[in-house]
This record gives sequence, C-alpha cells and structure tokens, in this order.
Amino acid sequence: MELRTVDEILDFAIDREQDAHDLYATLADSVRRPGMREAFLAFAKEEAGHKAKLISIREGILPEFETEKIQDLKVGELLEDVQPTPGMNYQQALQLAIKAEQRAHDLYTGLAAATDDATLRSVFDGLAQEETKHKLFFETEYDEVVLEGN
Repeated sequence: MELRTVDEILDFAIDREQDAHDLYATLADSVRRPGMREAFLAFAKEEAGHKAKLISIREGILPEFETEKIQDLKVGELLEDVQPTPGMNYQQALQLAIKAEQRAHDLYTGLAAATDDATLRSVFDGLAQEETKHKLFFETEYDEVVLEGN
C-alpha cells in the first residue's frame, strides 16, 4: 500500500492506534496476573492518546515530544509472532504486546523517514519513541517473569 498524502498517512496511523487500543483492551480481559490487567488498560489509554495526537495533527495542532534515550532489551527480536486467542497464556500475551510495539515503532520510524516535512518527521519520531517505551515495559516484564522462571 502506498500512502501519498499527509492525510492518508495520518489516517493509516490513526487506524493502527485504534487497533493497538483494541488489542490492549482485549488483552486486559484475558490476563489473570495481578496488576497486568491495569497495565494493559493503561496502555490501551495511551494508544487512544496517540490516536488523539494524530487527529490533532490532522487539525493543524502539533504535539511536542521530549527526546530521551530508551533502552532496548531486544527480547522482541528473539520471539516468534503469536496470534491473539481467547485462551492465550501470559507469556503469549506479553509476546503479542512486545511484537505489536515493535511494529508500531517500525511504522513511525518508516513514516518519519518517508516525509519531507520536518515537523511531521519530529512528531513521528516522538511517537516511535513512545512505542519503544511501551516495548521496554513489556520486555522487562517478559524478562522478569518468563525468562527468570526458566
């Protein structure tokens, strides 16, 4: 799929953020681990916030992001993709979240590289950074719960 206009790019990104919100809302209903239901709900809310930022960009309001260095544990690079299923276990839910955040980061990095608009590039870089923070949270949880348990 080739996105030609800024509006097409923004619409595509808005749809992906809605998908992410829906994924985390679904995962929140499927986990039993204390605290993770709330964590998935918080991430659903953050993804809804990303969607709102993208909608505001379409309306001419540009959000600002603080640049910071985010650690990458690179756990996601070692994991296989999993599909959401009603009976998925906690490890699979974490794998799904890690991979989703990696894809979101890659999407925004690609969108930033594809635009000539410096302001829009900065926004996409900021959103990529936020997705990296999410990935770090899930990778840390995976490292502490799944890998430490083996």
